[in-house]
Amino acid sequence: MNEALKNALDILNKIIHDDSVPRNVRRVASEIKEELSSGENIAVKAATAISTLEELSADPNLPMHVRTMIWNLTSQLERLAVE
Repeated sequence: MNEALKNALDILNKIIHDDSVPRNVRRVASEIKEELSSGENIAVKAATAISTLEELSADPNLPMHVRTMIWNLTSQLERLAVE
């Protein structure tokens, strides 16, 4: 497994299991994790996930630590989209 993908999945797991993260963000993180874990066309799936995460990170009600986790996740996914 690619290291960037492994890091992205680790961050997604942290988001999914963190009770301080809003439910809608945990739901989206779970959906992204399922998509990335399904195998083929990782670059396309990563690009789609980045778009979704950018929309989430713009929410003014999002806690700052969650926004930082989303930015870290986005940076890992950008590495996948390029490869």
